[in-house]
Amino acid sequence: MTARVPAPPRFVVLMPLWGRDVPERVEAALASATTQQQLPPDELVLTVDGPIPRALEAVVSHVQEGRYGPATVLRHTSHRGVAAALQDGLESITAELVARADADDLCRPERFALQIPHMETEELDLLGGAMREFSDRVMPGHGPLRTRPTSHEEIRAYLPHHSPFHHPTMVLRRSTALAVGGYRDLPLLEDYWLWERMMLGGAQMANLSEVLVDYRVDEDLFARRGGWRLFASDARLQRIMLADGVTTGPRCARNLVMRAAYRFAPGWARRLGYRRFVEQVNRS
Repeated sequence: MTARVPAPPRFVVLMPLWGRDVPERVEAALASATTQQQLPPDELVLTVDGPIPRALEAVVSHVQEGRYGPATVLRHTSHRGVAAALQDGLESITAELVARADADDLCRPERFALQIPHMETEELDLLGGAMREFSDRVMPGHGPLRTRPTSHEEIRAYLPHHSPFHHPTMVLRRSTALAVGGYRDLPLLEDYWLWERMMLGGAQMANLSEVLVDYRVDEDLFARRGGWRLFASDARLQRIMLADGVTTGPRCARNLVMRAAYRFAPGWARRLGYRRFVEQVNRS
């Protein structure tokens, strides 16, 4: 008698949407995270953060009509930011495993077939993977590679320096995330803060070495990652990690100097700095 293969655990894709997303890119991102997956999700939860234009409303209608499989659409009358949108989604989902996906990136077809079984066999709370950049000028699969440490111990050691995960690649265990407060507002760093709190809460963590997501890098990406507002986020998170004992005083000071140089550099220099001091250091 042939042994019965256990069914994969139930999981949900959580994707935020807001008024500046590009409809064609959203449609491609939705398909890549659902119908094009070797292991499709049991449900898509699309959380709409504030008013959206008519073209995006048409995309939402496609979701509600079932074009991307079973789906739930959450709506908010005002734009509150990605942390609030993701937290609402996290609280509404009943499945234990939640896969993050963004509205302008492309999930590789094998992404969930790799991640979901690994989450269960290794009893993980957080699992990410590598990404490869693409743009309107660089086809998916041909851009720069973005990696992170793979083992739990390496991730713990890396976390005081930089975020140890690529947010668009993440699968997280809902109960573990909610136990430490879930997503909280911290511009551009809401995910990093959540990883820190989950680590302190005892989460088991890993990254796959495989590329799971093609990450869209447009002309303005690095330009948007500068300025006082985001440096204020850096400073706040560094103070939190110092108070939590995750980092030390000298490391905190060094991190702030490096982040100040990064946030206030021109966009082209910010791009080069990321390549040199984050990606290359991680691979060394």
